[in-house]
Amino acid sequence: MTQRVLVACVGNVLRHDDGFGVAVARVLESVPLPDGVDLIETGIGGMTIVQRLMDGYDALIVVDAIDRDEAPGTVWVLEPDVPAPDSLDRDEWRGLFQNLHLAEPYRIFLMARSLGALPPVVRLVGCQPHDVDAMDEDLSRPVAAAVPIAAERVRRLAVDLATPVAS
Repeated sequence: MTQRVLVACVGNVLRHDDGFGVAVARVLESVPLPDGVDLIETGIGGMTIVQRLMDGYDALIVVDAIDRDEAPGTVWVLEPDVPAPDSLDRDEWRGLFQNLHLAEPYRIFLMARSLGALPPVVRLVGCQPHDVDAMDEDLSRPVAAAVPIAAERVRRLAVDLATPVAS
């Protein structure tokens, strides 16, 4: 039986390098993905990912531009640590979820976990942006160069995660 994998690409295409995830989605749309892998591009709509996860997935891959103080264009694959929802107090929850439209991975993971929809396997394919504040629809050169690299990593990861498991 193949594993169900959701690949969710996020970002704001009007904010320069924040459009990284959307650019990766465009590349992945032209690449054959294995059966059981669903690709969505949500822009900044984080709740869309949580809603899709409610359909039941075995793995989630989120693609986004994330600042980790590395060289612009650096791509990495992370396995995020998602805290137990009850480890946050009411003020922390209120602060995190005042705007449910923003697709910040941490918030998506936490909300999905609190609803019992977070898959057991979660990966974050991220890219260090050069600038996410400028109002520009084009990616910076190093981030644009990272798009095909990230798309290939996502594709390989999706293939590995969707591989049928022995029963």
